[in-house]
Parts: sequence; C-alpha cells; structure tokens
Amino acid sequence: MAVMAWGFFASSCDAKKAPKMTSALDSVSYLIGVNVGESMKTFPGEKLNLDLLIKGLKQAIESDSSVLEMDPYQVQMFVQNYVMEAQQRDAEKTKEASIKFLEDNKKKDGIKVTSSGLQYKVITEGTGPKPDSTSVVKVNYRGTLADGTEFDSSYKRGEPATFPLDQVIKGWAEGIRLMPVGSKYMLYIPSDLAYGERGAGEKVKGNSALVFEVELLGIETPDSTATPESEPTDHIVK
Repeated sequence: MAVMAWGFFASSCDAKKAPKMTSALDSVSYLIGVNVGESMKTFPGEKLNLDLLIKGLKQAIESDSSVLEMDPYQVQMFVQNYVMEAQQRDAEKTKEASIKFLEDNKKKDGIKVTSSGLQYKVITEGTGPKPDSTSVVKVNYRGTLADGTEFDSSYKRGEPATFPLDQVIKGWAEGIRLMPVGSKYMLYIPSDLAYGERGAGEKVKGNSALVFEVELLGIETPDSTATPESEPTDHIVK
C-alpha cells in the first residue's frame, strides 16, 4: 500500500519543483518538510532564518548533544512572547497602512463617504429596490486587501452568494443597503466596520481595510427550506 501511494505521489509531483525521490521514505520525508513549511508561512514578523531552522530540525532529529539546552517551558514561553510581539507590530503596521489607504482613496473622483467612514463608488446604478437590514440578498463579489491582494471571490467559485444582511460585517451590510438591485459598487471598508484587530483567516490580518467589488443581483424571498446557491465565506460573515 505504501509503495502504491509513493508511486502515485511521485508520478503526480511537478518534476521541476520537487526533488528526486526514489522511495516511499523519501516522499514521506519531503512531505513532512512541506507540512512544516506550510505551517510557517503565516508566522508573524520577519521571515524566519531558514538555515537555522533547518539546523535546529537536524540537530533535534539526530539528538545532537550540541543543541542548546533549554527548559521546554522556557522555550514555549520564548516563542509565544516573540509571536505576540510580532503580531502587535504587524497589526500596527497594517493599521497605519489601512488609514493611509483610506485617506488617499477618499480624495479620488467618485468616492463617497458615509457618516460611519464607509467609502463607496458607484460603477453601475441599478433601477431595482434597495434591500433593508433583514433582507436576504444575492450577490457576486470580489474582495481584496488595500494592496490589491485578492482573498475571496464568488466569481472564481463560479456562482453568486446568497445571505441575510443581518449576519454579515457592518461595512457589507451598510454598503449593500445603499445599492438598488442591478447595481455594481466598489466598497472600501475601514477595519472597524470589518474585522477590527482580530482579522479573519490567513490573509486578512488585524486592522485591515477591505475593498470589495459587489454586484447586487437580487433580493431573495427568505425560505428556511431552500439551499442557498453559495454560502458566504468568513470574509463576509461577522
């Protein structure tokens, strides 16, 4: 079974990206490294020193007596303190960048600002009714960070999303209530109308301003027995 699994893995790997593997153990070794690397991708602060990380792994696996001896609790606390401090630094940088982005953005042509601080731009103005705070709406959307990094898109999923406005982040709820059915708007959402200091998922850090391109396709009739075409993601639901 292990040989068959290794054969499938080896044949499905991109030869240009994966190292040469001649056994199941080679594959397992490589995949463990990939898993460790994936877990480190979102490590806060500056990029880790890979040379030292690899050296530490090697010495620990080989029970090298030259490994720096520390109490496991002290090691855990040292790493936790570093992570907390790095997260705070990242959050402050993100906050400053988000504020600057919104300050610059509101000066652009066509940008309107509500009393809450929500910014929006009308791309297409529809002629249908506007939803209220409890409406169930059907939308297509694309979400990006202030730097243009895309983190969510119903277009890529190939189907619109349907959800009640009383279950989404404040900036979404306010922005969509401004839109007549058939409209397409750009929404520029300050972090306090989105996810604030906590962020959402791997890509949306704390204090992030969010940008959404939104098309309001319709207002649905609530039906507890109906299955929505697509559930909203964590980047919309509050």
